[in-house]
Amino acid sequence: MAQLTDAANHEQDITETLYARFLLRRINTTGALAMIREVPLSQPVTVPLQNTHMASFDKTIANHGVSCLTANTITSLQVNVGKVCNQTCHHCHVDAGPQRIEIMTVDTMDMVLSVLKRYPQIATVDITGGAPEMNPHFEYFVTECRKLNRQVIDRCNLTVFFVKGKGHLPQFLAEHHVDIVASLPCYLENNVDEQRGKGVFDRSISALQQLNALGYGLEGSGLHLHLVYNPLGPNLPPSQRELEIDYKQELLTRFGISFNNLYTITNMPIRRFLDDLEANGQTDQYLELLANSFNPASLPGLMCRSMISIGWDGILYDCDFNQMLNLTTHPSSPTTIADFDIQTLEHRPIVTGTHCYGCTAGSGSSCGGSLTEEKTVSRS
Repeated sequence: MAQLTDAANHEQDITETLYARFLLRRINTTGALAMIREVPLSQPVTVPLQNTHMASFDKTIANHGVSCLTANTITSLQVNVGKVCNQTCHHCHVDAGPQRIEIMTVDTMDMVLSVLKRYPQIATVDITGGAPEMNPHFEYFVTECRKLNRQVIDRCNLTVFFVKGKGHLPQFLAEHHVDIVASLPCYLENNVDEQRGKGVFDRSISALQQLNALGYGLEGSGLHLHLVYNPLGPNLPPSQRELEIDYKQELLTRFGISFNNLYTITNMPIRRFLDDLEANGQTDQYLELLANSFNPASLPGLMCRSMISIGWDGILYDCDFNQMLNLTTHPSSPTTIADFDIQTLEHRPIVTGTHCYGCTAGSGSSCGGSLTEEKTVSRS
């Protein structure tokens, strides 16, 4: 509560002075570069980034007729319930791991639930982390969201089911009809273990088999199981539809595993993935790949235009990626869950930056996969 109060006071200071100060953090081969700039509240906030040879994201979308990227509705809350995770993945933009201590409290969860009660048009609660199940209040939050008849999505790393005291979770999720979006960056063991850690592939396969035994991913069960693919390196994802066919064939043939849909998601140049790019001298190359692959057809479906991301401490962001860059919602909008007002937030200017090219490159990318490819129809 103290953190929310501090954040609210800070927002009041911003409102009174009519200026927002954004701390921009960049790590490169020469060290850390910090910049502070002031932006009038009447203007969109844009975060300039690293590669000076690239056009800014705002300039690029302006060239395609979008003078200012704005939200157009709010149908989903993506709630980060903490950064604690039982894994430490190389590509993780959250920088999550077992050593993290950030955890959403019950008080903050109750404020999220209050928002859901006030605004029935928010249909989906998308729970993420870290490993969201590592939050000791995860089951309480899921149960209360389902009581409010909301669709609940659990972004699951699968191996969390093997953490001591978490073995009951597959049954719990099935009983509450929670949709599972599970990470499996490849159907080959070496590739998965390289990105996510030794032994992760075998435990992931075992977890998927458990979920199938409960009905997840099976036609007619009503229990949705979707998988997520991330490229292993500084590349764009391949065709989602074509890769989904390969995944389904390989997993069914080799392990008897079924699932509903595959989501391909572009790696964002943030935190650990950015660190890897920097260590290998590939940052500029990757940023240019994203910018040169800009697809204007992705703009209408960008997830920031229909959702709000809520941090573990109740701070509001346009998306999970902005959250990890500490870029709160535009200063003209509420910035904490305590001040949530859908009428103000659903038409707010979106805070943008060069990292936004990650969601608009190629077929587009979102937490629900490709933005421009036609998705297969799930019949579970």
